[in-house]
Amino acid sequence: MEYSWQDLGLHIPEIMLPKEGTDYYKWAVVACDQYTSEPDYWEKAEEIVGQAPSALRLMLPEYYLGRPEEETLTRQIRENMTNYIKEGILQKMPAGCMLVKREAEGRSRLGLVICVDLEAYDYHKGSQSLIRATEGTIASRIPPRLKIRRGAPLEMPHILILIDDPGKSCIEPLESLDAPVVYDTGLMLGGGHITGKFLAEDKLSGLLEALNRLMDKAVQRYGKGKVIFEAMGDGNHSLATAKSAWEEIKKDLTPEEAENHPARFALCEIENVHDEGIVFEPIHRVVFGREDLGGCGILEKLSIILNGQNGSALLSDSPDAEPGDYMIPCLTAEGRRYLIVKEPKAGLPVGALQNAIDVLVKEEDLAVDYIHGEKAVQTLSQDPRNAGFLLPAMDKFALFPAVARDGALPRKTFSMGEASEKRYYIETRAITL
Repeated sequence: MEYSWQDLGLHIPEIMLPKEGTDYYKWAVVACDQYTSEPDYWEKAEEIVGQAPSALRLMLPEYYLGRPEEETLTRQIRENMTNYIKEGILQKMPAGCMLVKREAEGRSRLGLVICVDLEAYDYHKGSQSLIRATEGTIASRIPPRLKIRRGAPLEMPHILILIDDPGKSCIEPLESLDAPVVYDTGLMLGGGHITGKFLAEDKLSGLLEALNRLMDKAVQRYGKGKVIFEAMGDGNHSLATAKSAWEEIKKDLTPEEAENHPARFALCEIENVHDEGIVFEPIHRVVFGREDLGGCGILEKLSIILNGQNGSALLSDSPDAEPGDYMIPCLTAEGRRYLIVKEPKAGLPVGALQNAIDVLVKEEDLAVDYIHGEKAVQTLSQDPRNAGFLLPAMDKFALFPAVARDGALPRKTFSMGEASEKRYYIETRAITL
């Protein structure tokens, strides 16, 4: 069968990039959901950017969610988007994609900036959509992002979507194409380096053919109507927000108007899960306690909750565990201990821990943050009120089969690399007519 871009859940965009002469080092900024408990990072980013045009002015770092500055910053984002367009700071490219090569943490990976069709994506539980959510969607995380996207003239993605291409037949051959390099820059605050080559639409016929072959293999593997062709790697809630915004917009459109409305599509970067530069890192947890319920109290309460939710659970000074048990290292100001979960009901340690944390934070009115990198967990856990939890990494090659079989994984199960390896905002796209 011959598939079109739309059949594959894809769309060739008209990308917008900063005008020639822009300092890309100051323009490119890491994804908004990173360093959420580290205000120093965002203060340093402000110092670097200064008054220069920057993606920092078009996004809201999630560190500011729930803080007094949130409303003002949200309003300014909309104004900055409009001004960047009016003043020519952002300029539209012809229809095509960006091939990006990212080097960070001693690794490099390839990605293709393209659009996905939101009609081919459904983040709800039990979805059989071509583009599949890989983690449970937290409904409360959508409204703050929707507030920015609703009526905004631009979108700017940190979404990473994976394809399962062991033969490296789709993205990797694009590197040999003769195409202009649009940007080639270092990335601020330890983000490494990135290069972007523009591939006009007429250079993408080979990619479409390769994706057709990959789709045929997916149909053979999963069955017609059950194919998982693209799986969320990062930015699940950003894509869910785009989907929510599109559902609002299309209510007032005719079928003809909805066919090619720009808000129907979402800009993202597609990568091959078999790229050696892609490493699945665990996402750890830190629970923020109170003076009357410090880190040790958090551990004791969690062990009781885990005991009730599973065969049994205990808090131990030793990491010794029996085969089949889950062993979760816990950090507090008083040192390292271990939660040992026996006869676990969840399929992964992260699921068992998250189920217990959900109960604890609700009962005790506490906060939890999801942390990339063990060092940050160690630092935050030095506060005697807090407790940190370290989780193991997931096998990246198990992702597609697991999601096809079981549906979305527990939220925040894995991270594609450390925080410094996350997508930096560079490309934008118009989403209003």
